[in-house]
Amino acid sequence: MTALSPFSAPLARRAAGAAVLAAALALPVAAQGYAYGRSMNNDLSQCAAGKGPAVHVTVTGLKSSAGNLFVRAYPATKADWLVSKRYVMRVDARPQAGSMTVCVPLPAAGDFAIAVQHDTNGNRKTDVSTDGAGMSNNPGIRKILGLVPQAPPVDKVRFTAGPGVTRMTIRMQYL
Repeated sequence: MTALSPFSAPLARRAAGAAVLAAALALPVAAQGYAYGRSMNNDLSQCAAGKGPAVHVTVTGLKSSAGNLFVRAYPATKADWLVSKRYVMRVDARPQAGSMTVCVPLPAAGDFAIAVQHDTNGNRKTDVSTDGAGMSNNPGIRKILGLVPQAPPVDKVRFTAGPGVTRMTIRMQYL
């Protein structure tokens, strides 16, 4: 058996600790203790001073007060972005023509992406010809061959939420 120097054990512990930390950061959100698919109604008190982590979203450009408004926060990863039920929080709200405010509580500070959907007829499905959409950082929504909307990649919508309340404005787009 090889004798260890007095420096070997602390270095080995540090290396092991660094490996555990790196592995934890590489884990999917669910494995990090976040739950996918959580939802709640709009509760602005969750964005009050001293609260968080949360995102205070001002949604502008809403065409009408009809239907439903869904605001989803996704982990800012390619594997999660806009994948069904891979959001960490969905806030359901009654839309208000023009603009309105929604509070999205987050499970922790970190990198996220937000998608807003205005389900204008209230059928809880995406109707490309009538529904509106908006995303964090307000990227344009392109169409493939001028017909089918194409979502922007996650790097265009990623933002970092701190431990408190992060504020942003998302502009709705209708096709």
